[in-house]
Amino acid sequence: MQGSGTLFVVATPIGNLGDIGPRALDTLRAAAAICAEDTRRSGQLLAHFGIATPLVALHEHNEDAIAQKLVARLLAGESLALVSDAGTPLVSDPGFRLVRAARAAGVKVSPVPGASALIAALSVAGLPSDRFAFEGFLPAKASARRERLQGLVAEPRTLIFYESSHRIAETLADMAQAFGGERPAVLARELTKLFETVLDGSLAELLAKVEADADQRKGEFVLLVQGAGEDADAKVAEGLRLYAKLKEHLPPSTAAKLAAELSGAPRKALYGSE
Repeated sequence: MQGSGTLFVVATPIGNLGDIGPRALDTLRAAAAICAEDTRRSGQLLAHFGIATPLVALHEHNEDAIAQKLVARLLAGESLALVSDAGTPLVSDPGFRLVRAARAAGVKVSPVPGASALIAALSVAGLPSDRFAFEGFLPAKASARRERLQGLVAEPRTLIFYESSHRIAETLADMAQAFGGERPAVLARELTKLFETVLDGSLAELLAKVEADADQRKGEFVLLVQGAGEDADAKVAEGLRLYAKLKEHLPPSTAAKLAAELSGAPRKALYGSE
């Protein structure tokens, strides 16, 4: 819309402050205000670079309430910047409602690209990267998490998850149960930071490493899991999914037999998975 400002969606570093670019810094300096998930954390970033632009808190609890007020400022000619705590906004972070409202009002929304934890992890994982599915954070409750994983066992694309330090071991254990302990995976921790580690191996091996080393249960995690193969692996994955559901109502041997018949997977691979 002529005369309106622009909403800039600005990526910020995920750890190393040297990863922010000149255009991002110029945009943050020039904006009338910066919409930030955590104003204290973003304030530290701005202070480091000597940026005095005012901050406006925008998070999951207030985004609906203030989105239209921010759009009104944009329509009045102000340009605003949107940042998250780290990385590219809207990737498992607030901002979607503001972007949608701005676009609906005819306001220009422009990206200022930069760091993204999921892309950074994928680039160094050594897993197939031509097709991938970003699943974000899994449910915190164990039952819901396991149900979500069961729905992904036959997914052929590389799967990418975010996970917190206090659930990483439980999540790896649930993945080993759902996908099979031999499924290849990569655990990227504290990317671009001082204690960055990227571990690879099977899900069972990664679980053992995390359980044996308390340091590997600290920080921020991106967990990547190789997708099910398109042939035998996919059949086994689908068989495991069916078996998990059927054994809730049938004896394990009967459940395995039916799951094998329906999926084409070997019965032994299903019944011996526990």
